[in-house]
Amino acid sequence: MLILDGKPLPYDRAFTHENIQYPANWLRLSSYEEKTAIGITEVANDLTYDQRFYFGPSNPKQLDDKIETINGTEIKSTGLKTLWSSIQNDIANATLAPSDWRVVKAKETSTDHLTEWETYRAAVRAACNTRQAEITACTTVEQLKELLFGPAEVVKTKEQQQIDADGNGVVDEEDKAVMETVIVTEEKPLLDDEGNAVVDKDGKAVTYTVNVMIANPGVATAWPTSPA
Repeated sequence: MLILDGKPLPYDRAFTHENIQYPANWLRLSSYEEKTAIGITEVANDLTYDQRFYFGPSNPKQLDDKIETINGTEIKSTGLKTLWSSIQNDIANATLAPSDWRVVKAKETSTDHLTEWETYRAAVRAACNTRQAEITACTTVEQLKELLFGPAEVVKTKEQQQIDADGNGVVDEEDKAVMETVIVTEEKPLLDDEGNAVVDKDGKAVTYTVNVMIANPGVATAWPTSPA
């Protein structure tokens, strides 16, 4: 980030300094020496952070509820767990609302509503309860964020013994295997634009290496899908 006179200086925008008008492309065309000559400095960009979980970079919000006594009065501050557990109730209510009329109709007409909708609505409530239990079990803000907004899939890893340059297993001073975490990969056939396997000049299938992806074990229980 470029700074001039204590203020950020964006690229591709004209600016005035000491009664001199600089065109919009001046910052891109000027050298480092030309910039510093008029007092421009460069600082690191502000670190980004998720404001839902952090007050600032490396400054997480309060995870659990806290009760403090100030001037003889108990004051309760709400933690992230309580906040996000409440949000799960809101999501469940919003998810159930579109099918509420089915329950009302069944009662008013003394008829049974569809079993698949009964099953679905029960599954929504069960998912809400499970997600709230998963939230309660979190011990760090990072874990809570991963639970609620982590990717659906992650790279599969495994533990194996380290190997030295000669291909021998590495051990420590107590003759115990030194383990390391490695990414699990697999070979897949290379396909052309028509979906046919590509082969080399010897007729052997051409393959490429990809990481094996698995369902993220750190994400919350998924909400059920409504009947068609």
